[in-house]
Amino acid sequence: MDRLLTVQQAAEALGTGVRFPRRLIEERRITFVKVGRHVRIPERALESFVTEHTVEAASVTYRRAV
Repeated sequence: MDRLLTVQQAAEALGTGVRFPRRLIEERRITFVKVGRHVRIPERALESFVTEHTVEAASVTYRRAV
């Protein structure tokens, strides 16, 4: 079974405040689990969210003025 993170733990893992993961939950942009009145985010869902939103660096070629 996947480890379930609190909103605070998810925020710490993302390096954000708790408002960001709460907004992701409210907008249904991340998978979450309701345990009674508590909300938990599966660790795998958090990893998946980060992977899906990772932007690779672009290679840039600079031209010299002649």
